[in-house]
Amino acid sequence: MSTSRVVGLNLHPVKSCAIRPVEVATVERAGFAGDRRWMVVDSDGKLVSAREEHRLFSIVPDTAETSSDMTRGLRLHAPDVDDLLVSSAPGPEISVRLHRHDLSGSLVSREADEWVSTVVGRSGLRLVRCPDPTARALNPDFSAEGDHTAYADGYPVTLASRASLARLNEWIAQGAVERGDEAPPPLPMERFRPNVVIDGDLEAFVEDSWSRVRLGGVSFRVAKPVDRCVMTTIDLADLETGKEPIRTLARHRRWDGATWFAIHLIPDGTGEVHVGDEVLVDQVRRSRPAPA
Repeated sequence: MSTSRVVGLNLHPVKSCAIRPVEVATVERAGFAGDRRWMVVDSDGKLVSAREEHRLFSIVPDTAETSSDMTRGLRLHAPDVDDLLVSSAPGPEISVRLHRHDLSGSLVSREADEWVSTVVGRSGLRLVRCPDPTARALNPDFSAEGDHTAYADGYPVTLASRASLARLNEWIAQGAVERGDEAPPPLPMERFRPNVVIDGDLEAFVEDSWSRVRLGGVSFRVAKPVDRCVMTTIDLADLETGKEPIRTLARHRRWDGATWFAIHLIPDGTGEVHVGDEVLVDQVRRSRPAPA
């Protein structure tokens, strides 16, 4: 029987901003505490993500869940500007749109709006906080009544395996050789922004077949695989856009009109997950075969 463990845990306090690695994550029904509880919107309340504004990746957000010197609120850091401390006190609520979801957001402050607008280089941006994650129901095709999340794209938690990333990087290198190109450096896991990274005695993409998994003492249902967009093609170091991994995923991991990497999880309860916790697969379903 395969053995695997949690080797990485990540929070994203502000959607599309820098990833914050942690050693322990508190699991709530909405996902990891402090994960994607804030986001940036335009003057119409529509999500502004790093897909369109790459400089969002340069904003480093910290909360009490990510930094020991924080007790409440949000701290924003970016190059060439002073840090900004943001209160978590609820502000006036506005209507916001996250992809196809019509939600609510609490305005933070005019100072926060101006700070984010300056860093991104785009006027009229606003920072909002999710006032009530329970108000956002999930897709009923892949969830149960009462499941909810804050500003994640679709589901509370994402999990990816190093074995699957290694296979993907092999495919990318093979494709480069076939085209007569030099093989690129392996893609880092950060391109996929998972909350949980696992490693161990695993086959690549075996997680496609899971329907229930236990991390430490917390049980999760597997909602579905994660469909991937062009945001994964942005290099987090230089913020330049390339063709990988979408080009290779489209060749090896494409079905239902989308490309797929990692899986979405929905917590069945609350608790804590630690780096080093064992990964136990409680239930397996028939896997969709991926092209070789």
